[in-house]
Amino acid sequence: MVFVRLEKDWTDSSGVEHAAGASVDVDAATLAQLQAKGIVSDTEAQGWVGPTGTPADMKAQGWVGPTAPPKDTKPQGWVGPTGADA
Repeated sequence: MVFVRLEKDWTDSSGVEHAAGASVDVDAATLAQLQAKGIVSDTEAQGWVGPTGTPADMKAQGWVGPTAPPKDTKPQGWVGPTGADA
């Protein structure tokens, strides 16, 4: 089984609909069919595997995570006490 990100909407053999941007687990034969139809990309370096689109699209896909990278990505350093205990 292989975990892939869909480039286009896809309905699997069980009739379950998967939206573009969703990640699905498929066997090698299904993967080959999806690649031939252009439903998945055949590139190995995918980068971000979360949902794509507007926040409304992400909500429709069931995404409950962040919709943008953190504003401050610098390490915060020490977050403990700043003075000696008296």
